[in-house]
Amino acid sequence: MSCNVAFIGLGVMGYPMAGYISKAGHNVTVYNRTSTKADKWLAEYKGVKAETPSKAAEDADFVFTCVGNDNDLSEVTIGKQGIYNTIKKGAVHIDNTTASADLARKLYKSSKAHGWGFLDAPVSGGTLAAKSGQLAIMVGGQKKIFSKTKNLLKSMGDPTYLGKTGSGQIAKLANQTIVGITIGAVAEAIILAETAGVDAKALRQAIKNGFAGSKILEIHGQRMINKNFEAGGKCSTQLKDMNNILECANSYN
Repeated sequence: MSCNVAFIGLGVMGYPMAGYISKAGHNVTVYNRTSTKADKWLAEYKGVKAETPSKAAEDADFVFTCVGNDNDLSEVTIGKQGIYNTIKKGAVHIDNTTASADLARKLYKSSKAHGWGFLDAPVSGGTLAAKSGQLAIMVGGQKKIFSKTKNLLKSMGDPTYLGKTGSGQIAKLANQTIVGITIGAVAEAIILAETAGVDAKALRQAIKNGFAGSKILEIHGQRMINKNFEAGGKCSTQLKDMNNILECANSYN
């Protein structure tokens, strides 16, 4: 059964995610800060575009946000042209941004007070998983709202319910802890091997099925060996995540 969906944010992750929702047969309205990106999306997928987040959300049953950080998320939700000015009662806001658990809780309180649902649902898997519709989706919020949204989330990947509001964002911080540290570890290991005269390609082959094996070694390790440093995302985004991890850890002493 099709429904009306608004998707706010067509970055490297949001662009294909919104595309999978459209391909699943839903009526999709997109908004992107750079309007030409929305035009490009419309040339590839079925849907319409809106000039503001608030316009995109007007008739939506489900509203997705996938933007850069807490400030961006605040702007497209509770800002002057944000979705919280127009989202209808009974609708659900699903936030796929990697943001803070504190902001997730703030948005949940606002949503509950005004009569719509909220889920914090950050994603993992990078651009490859986004493009193949195989994202890991970590969901926090009310379980009945998750049940209502689960089939829609499945169009983009594999959703897992983790508990109360903020749980999705905490899970993403745990995920990024492993990802960030492991990328660094793989890079250091390859440099160590090459400096000592060991072939990095042979090293990866030798260790990939042992305890050192990981998706990071498989994908990023191969890219490092190939000297392929074309960016799939921004260093500033990874730094933001690592800073959020430290801030969260400090808050729990």
